[in-house]
Amino acid sequence: MKRVKSSDIELKDRLVSIQRVAKVTKGGRTFSFSAIVIVGDENGVVGYGLGKAKEVTEAIAKGIDDAKKNLIKVPIIRGTVPHSQKGKYSGGRVLIKPAVSGTGVLAGGAMRAVLESAGITDVLAKSTGSSNPHNVVKATIDALVNMRDAYTVAQQRGVELSKVFNG
Repeated sequence: MKRVKSSDIELKDRLVSIQRVAKVTKGGRTFSFSAIVIVGDENGVVGYGLGKAKEVTEAIAKGIDDAKKNLIKVPIIRGTVPHSQKGKYSGGRVLIKPAVSGTGVLAGGAMRAVLESAGITDVLAKSTGSSNPHNVVKATIDALVNMRDAYTVAQQRGVELSKVFNG
């Protein structure tokens, strides 16, 4: 996994979902909130975080702090992903495919937030399996972590870049 330090880049945050959770006690219901937040610089760096607190604003702030600790670098080639990739986390399963310029981000809900925060402008994506935003976000991050550009493949195989494409 390609980790990134959050101190030297300008990050934008995006709220994916907020859940209100009730704990029933003898004195009645106690409400708390959990928030899933995506941060990214829209230039290949993205991360997600979960914040829990008694107030919505505190939960979002905690989620942003958590997301800044989980930043990864994503390979982007001409505004799209280098190749098709499947991602999986628990019941969430996603498929991400490259698209030609001008297509836009064809993805739903939580996946869209992750892909746009990463700076991907043209992509075809499908979420199969669970629609739970927690699992969809983590499956999307899993797919992006496993992406490899041609330069990385050439380094791992120990061959020159032209040999990767021309066999």
